[in-house]
Amino acid sequence: MNFENILHETYNIDKDICRLGTLVEEELQPVFAKIDKIRDYNQIKVLNAMQEAGLAERHMQGTTGYGYDDIGRELLDRVYANVFDTEDALVRTQIVCGTQSLALCYYAVLRPGDELVAVTGRPYDTMDEIIGIRDNPSSLKSFGVTYKEVGLLEDGSPDYEGIAKTIGSNTKMAVIQRSRGYNYRDSFDIETIGKIISTIKSVNKNIVVMVDNCYGEFVDTAEPTNVGADLIAGSLIKNPGGGLALTGGYIAGKEHLVELCADRLTAPGLGKHVGASLGHNRQMIQGFYMAPHTVAESLKGAVFTAGLFEKLGFETSPASTARRSDIIQAIKFNDPEKLKCFCQSVQAAAPVDSFVCPEPWDMPGYEDPVIMAAGAFVQGASVELSADGPMREPFVAYMQGGLVYANVKLAALMGADRILKKE
Repeated sequence: MNFENILHETYNIDKDICRLGTLVEEELQPVFAKIDKIRDYNQIKVLNAMQEAGLAERHMQGTTGYGYDDIGRELLDRVYANVFDTEDALVRTQIVCGTQSLALCYYAVLRPGDELVAVTGRPYDTMDEIIGIRDNPSSLKSFGVTYKEVGLLEDGSPDYEGIAKTIGSNTKMAVIQRSRGYNYRDSFDIETIGKIISTIKSVNKNIVVMVDNCYGEFVDTAEPTNVGADLIAGSLIKNPGGGLALTGGYIAGKEHLVELCADRLTAPGLGKHVGASLGHNRQMIQGFYMAPHTVAESLKGAVFTAGLFEKLGFETSPASTARRSDIIQAIKFNDPEKLKCFCQSVQAAAPVDSFVCPEPWDMPGYEDPVIMAAGAFVQGASVELSADGPMREPFVAYMQGGLVYANVKLAALMGADRILKKE
């Protein structure tokens, strides 16, 4: 039995949709081949870093209590620093999500009277209360940190002139958001990030440039730290956890900045010396080893989804043949019911909680009701297949992740089939 037949017989997907999927897959083989080359390059980079660090079975064990002398935790810091070409790294289960890893960078570096400038437009919604865009007594604003942002140009590209003009004498940190968040724009490739950093440093070389690297790790052969970023941060239940890490986040960059972040995470004087790994070292190390492969599977799924929905007349971003800088695939539906239908199809295709039917709800940290499909082995892990979107025009679904390409392909075909059957 071929793949088309099992999809039709098991999931009742129309045979014409299945045949269209096969055609799309055949046409996109050159794109898949490029993804494989990037995967192989990054796999060797990670493998070599683990070999140079002398990874052994003893590093897989965990610690309890204070976590002093956790050799696995210390090794993982070295491996991340090696792979991301940085002086130091902080990889911890105590960093519970990407939002916290970013907040640690802000609170570690910024002091009362300093200014934070977002140079790629409004950051992701969950940063609003951290910055003070929305009131919160624990925000940076409440501690006397001021904030400015430089919007993108109409075509979604950075406003380099605006960036240079906005940076002032009080600017201490500039933040670049690599991925799109809930903005219908291209994610920024490494060359663009490098150009933004050069613009900032040409005004003041001492400004700390931090890149929100969530969803971007291993999508390219280089990372923002290869083009001048002082700090990068992300989540282990996204790309670098490889689908195996159960929780955690990371920060990598200049040694003195990482030390500040470690002091903020624990306490001044304790820094990186404490933080029990509680048996998580094995999943975190193995997940990082698997990450280049997992990211490639996710990217192939995103490319296939884009190609399929383009054939059906929908606008996608990025396009199926476009260069990518993150694992997110956006599909513009211009219809709330189609957005819901797509997300519900992704949930139905998931290995976990496939029987659940997601509906929009007022999710903490977001301005609009959000519909979110996530049938994951690890709660909230967006390196696993998931899709979500705010219920606001133009009703865009943001799909990300996929540990296994075939599962993403199933979700895309189910979504297309159900949407067409409703028309």
